[in-house]
Amino acid sequence: MTDNIVLPSTLFEISNINSEVILSLYEDMLLGRNFEDMCAQMYYRGKMFGFVHLYNGQEAVSTGVIKALDKDDYVCSTYRDHVHALSKGVPPKFVMAELFGKETGCSRGRGGSMHIFSAKHNFLGGFAFIGEGIPVAIGSAFQSIYRKQVLQDQHKIRVTACFFGDGTSNNGQFFECLNMAVLWKLPIIFIVENNQWAIGMAHHRSSSYPEIHKKASAFGLPGIEVDGMDVLAVREVAQQSISRARLGEGPTLIEALTYRFRGHSLADPDELRSRQEKEAWLARDPIKRLKSYLIDNALVNVDTINEIHIKVKKEIDSAIEFALSSPEPSIRDLKQYLFVED
Repeated sequence: MTDNIVLPSTLFEISNINSEVILSLYEDMLLGRNFEDMCAQMYYRGKMFGFVHLYNGQEAVSTGVIKALDKDDYVCSTYRDHVHALSKGVPPKFVMAELFGKETGCSRGRGGSMHIFSAKHNFLGGFAFIGEGIPVAIGSAFQSIYRKQVLQDQHKIRVTACFFGDGTSNNGQFFECLNMAVLWKLPIIFIVENNQWAIGMAHHRSSSYPEIHKKASAFGLPGIEVDGMDVLAVREVAQQSISRARLGEGPTLIEALTYRFRGHSLADPDELRSRQEKEAWLARDPIKRLKSYLIDNALVNVDTINEIHIKVKKEIDSAIEFALSSPEPSIRDLKQYLFVED
């Protein structure tokens, strides 16, 4: 049986990472935050419809894990999927156009907020149902092993990163897929984004065993708890888990302790969480913490930080312009993309 591993926050204690990499992590988190803030504006202006679930506050998890992956690795998301797609390299303009329901969107305007998908970027999609993406990620990890062992692919093993929330960890797919992943030593990383709330239910009230990473011991895989507001700590455990998977040693379960700064969706008035709780987590904003570290340790100057902010703002503005000017899907193509074409 593999022992559980509990890692404390390691922000600013990791020395084997240069300032250029840290700046790229900062830019990716900032892009995700600004993109989601703009989504909120567009939603309330009537440019987006349906349910839109924003990622504000959880950026260190997406950036920390996905930016440690290779281009050919896979990512499987949830209905809170915009920022995962951005971190995987899907251009902001195609994600924004999808949210606007435009033909130029990465899912041709047919998926919307909860079904972002990009085959080109090995982004396996967002899924609207709780736990729905985990079996899909298992399939992705299985084909990586099949490709290597049966088809004799000379490429290194492709790793799949599967994201889901704390509420999913009490569902059957979670347990069944952990068991299967260990039996077959699949190259997959299960990332629980424990933002403390499953819609309106506090995590500690819905789970008889709140420490999700310890559930890994039942199946014999490593379970790691990490500070999900600390991008360097997340990156460190992600790199360890990716290396383990690529070497054929099987899956890892990572529980990232994080917090969403907005309600469950933009339709949620967010009245169930206390002001004190929200303020305590806001004080640990992963973007502000990393910015302070960069400046306080003279890794970069303020001008460099400002240049990144300007660059991100221009990218978001360009995405909005692209989405607004893109065409709507034609009614003649209503049945297109329903079936695979010969």
